[in-house]
Amino acid sequence: VQLQASGGGLVQAGGSLRLSCTASGRTFSMVGWFRQAPGKEREFVAAIGRIDGVTYYTDSVKGRFTISRDNAKNTVYLQMNSLKPEDTAVYSCAAVRRITTRERDYDYWGQGTQVTVSS
Repeated sequence: VQLQASGGGLVQAGGSLRLSCTASGRTFSMVGWFRQAPGKEREFVAAIGRIDGVTYYTDSVKGRFTISRDNAKNTVYLQMNSLKPEDTAVYSCAAVRRITTRERDYDYWGQGTQVTVSS
């Protein structure tokens, strides 16, 4: 599986961005978004099941971020609204062939895209 992430950028606090992750290659069961802020460990943000569309979110983004998929385009989106400076990080998408939100279970990773939220 090859994953291509895009859509990062610089935005003011309260603004919005939409990240995209396009996959190609072997099939997978779940796509997740993870982020890593400077000096911090990478953390889970959101994930979606490829078949059932069930979504998972970390508490800090619930109500602000929405993950969705377009299977016809093999693309997963992360709509990020009401962005805060603490959302600043490198966001990476990843895929796995089972249902899990644990980072260490993900087998395939795309390159990261920088999201910077200014105050």
